Amino acid sequence: MKKFLIPSLILLFTLSTYAQHGLDKDIQTIESKVIEWRRDFHENPELSNREFNTAKKIAKHLKSLGLEVQTGIAKTGVVGLLKGNKPGKVVALRADIDALPVTERVDISFKSKVKVNFNGVETGVMHACGHDTHIAILMGVAEVLSKNKDKINGTVKFIFQPAEEGAPKGEEGGAELMVKEGVLQNPKVDAIFGLHISSGNDVGTISYKPGGIMAASNSFQINIKGKQSHGSTPWNSVDPIMAGVKIIDGLQTLISRESPLTQEGAVLSIGKFTSGVRSNIIPETAEIIGTLRTLDYGMQKQLHKRMREMVPAIAKVYRAEATIDIDPGYPITFNDPKLTAQMLPSLQKTAGKENVNVIKAITGAEDFSFFVKEVPGLYFFLGGKPIGKQATSHHTPDFYLDESGMLLGVKTFIQLSIDYLKN
Repeated sequence: MKKFLIPSLILLFTLSTYAQHGLDKDIQTIESKVIEWRRDFHENPELSNREFNTAKKIAKHLKSLGLEVQTGIAKTGVVGLLKGNKPGKVVALRADIDALPVTERVDISFKSKVKVNFNGVETGVMHACGHDTHIAILMGVAEVLSKNKDKINGTVKFIFQPAEEGAPKGEEGGAELMVKEGVLQNPKVDAIFGLHISSGNDVGTISYKPGGIMAASNSFQINIKGKQSHGSTPWNSVDPIMAGVKIIDGLQTLISRESPLTQEGAVLSIGKFTSGVRSNIIPETAEIIGTLRTLDYGMQKQLHKRMREMVPAIAKVYRAEATIDIDPGYPITFNDPKLTAQMLPSLQKTAGKENVNVIKAITGAEDFSFFVKEVPGLYFFLGGKPIGKQATSHHTPDFYLDESGMLLGVKTFIQLSIDYLKN
């Protein structure tokens, strides 16, 4: 019996090595296509809920691979379904596809020259957050996996999501609308993976965090009503500006004095304070707009409660009236700890253990959070900064990425998919 065992093991190892070699070759040969796709999307960006041509290009590519394709999900979203040769679970991979109202300053051959009228202002349109790379990476993953269905124990669902940057005023959109329209069903998704390229992290690196990696985001609006008077007789007024200043001061104490910041971080920022028309009139009303970022749902609930208590109470002290409206916003982008631990070896396999880093939570928000509120998920950051070069900020005219970092994104999505479905 033993004399047959050794040759059988050798044959099994040889077939396994050959299969892996075939997959690796497909990954390496896709890089030039991924870069070409990225440059096309970068040169032809489209704003949230207006990604019409972007969606057409994605759908055409997925159909050419023989995938089952759905379009028009959450207005302009595209979903592709790839069934492996063996039955199993369903894993979803997500890429966001919208650009921003930013005029590009970077001197590159595929620079965006697109102009639009955005909220009454003439502006350029730019992939100033890297969503063009996300699209190209996921298109590359779809092509490679479609050639290697024998390695897939289950189904891969490719989700190309519009309006991550927020739907236009008065419209729905993004991940929240996709979930509402059933993108995680038919077939039901068991786990979802997402990435975001980072202009601040070196090419070749991956960053992650178990639990809350990005914050819940709630915008809020405070309206204050006082009594108008001449600026020379403030005693005849109920000054909404004074009440507003004290409300802002009070709200900051909710972070500095009432939040257990050793448990999780929280941020409250005021972005706009509007009141009055001229120097010698104490106005009747004032408006305050701000944002709250939290990484713990218990802290979020308590802060909302205290904000609703504090705002009218402080206004009353100054004889004014005030109301506060808190927008539902985005949930916490939460990496399922069990799934994260399970998939960590896959991250390390593609980038190298020394290039996979645990990071602190980020107070930015991501609507990938709506997906992971429904199913276990893992969201990570992919390095996109040229090594030795200064980082450029996302959402700015000077945003720049090193395209050599995208292949690692392709490899990682593929490894995560195959390993998750195999296990």
